[in-house]
Amino acid sequence: MIKTDILIIGSGIGGLCTAIQAAEKRPDLSILLFTKTDERESNTNYAQGGIATVWNKLTDSFEKHIEDTLMAGDGLGDPESIKTVVEEGPERIKEIIEWGVRFDHNKGSDFDLAREGGHSEDRILHYGDLTGREIQRALSEKAKQFPNIQVMQHHFVIDLVTQHHLGYHITRVTPGIECFGAYALDRRTGAIDLCRAKVTVLASGGAGQVYKTTTNPKVATGDGIAMVYRAKGRVANMEFVQFHPTALFDPTGGNPAFLISEAVRGFGGVLKTNDGQTFMEKYDNRESLAPRDIVARAIDREMKLRGEEHVLLDCTHLDRDSFVQHFPNIYKVCQGLGIDPIKDMIPVQPAC
Repeated sequence: MIKTDILIIGSGIGGLCTAIQAAEKRPDLSILLFTKTDERESNTNYAQGGIATVWNKLTDSFEKHIEDTLMAGDGLGDPESIKTVVEEGPERIKEIIEWGVRFDHNKGSDFDLAREGGHSEDRILHYGDLTGREIQRALSEKAKQFPNIQVMQHHFVIDLVTQHHLGYHITRVTPGIECFGAYALDRRTGAIDLCRAKVTVLASGGAGQVYKTTTNPKVATGDGIAMVYRAKGRVANMEFVQFHPTALFDPTGGNPAFLISEAVRGFGGVLKTNDGQTFMEKYDNRESLAPRDIVARAIDREMKLRGEEHVLLDCTHLDRDSFVQHFPNIYKVCQGLGIDPIKDMIPVQPAC
């Protein structure tokens, strides 16, 4: 049996931030973090574009960001949650910068703020096109500075431990269901460990792998959602699955799909059909910079109407040096597949 004060399941930005903040405030508590493969394998690690926040208050405001977010969510977002996230955003960004996260600067000392779909202002802080990997790196290194944080890699969490495991019959309406920790499979030894914890935090990521095409890594199999469901916990908002409009089309069906960041469209990339015609003007006056759900549905419709497997992202009118500077990894991956983004249009399709 393993005992800890706080058990955190998941080693992405959610799990690591929780661990670091808890360790800073309560150095007297033991904190254990389970991750089912390597500690840096997470959805965070694959994120490209960046983080949106109100940084330049001369041109931007919380009110604008809240309005953009509500509009991009088709009015379905929770206003209080959006207000909290938007207004606390700059402080959280400052916090992770203090923890060692780097963002790109322009030729002056200011951050190089980019724009993505659905945003009315430039407010995306980024690190080239590997923002997620940079955040994962910095948070992983920061967590190692705390002696009360222990990361156990290659531990596949199987089930949350509740009164059910003590012989009680519980249902979804049973009051006072408690979580006492979790069972985890040590994938290297095959042993199943019981971890008892005073507090258990689920930061286990999404379920992208249930879809044929996803940019999520192979670890994103929805284990946390399934565990809560089995433990008779409440699972909400499962219909809100995000589809990114532009994953690189791979005729071999490679998994995961490679993301072509939304920031490429913010940089000037234009969506076109395979015969070279623009089409987004038929769906939204923001064209290629409309919110993700609108762009993804538009691409899906055009593909079905034409019986084609992808559309094209045209970057051939952009400056090569600037493109390579902003999107070095995208440029490298495309080149490796025989696509020169400044000469050839990039084949893309929506992906979870």
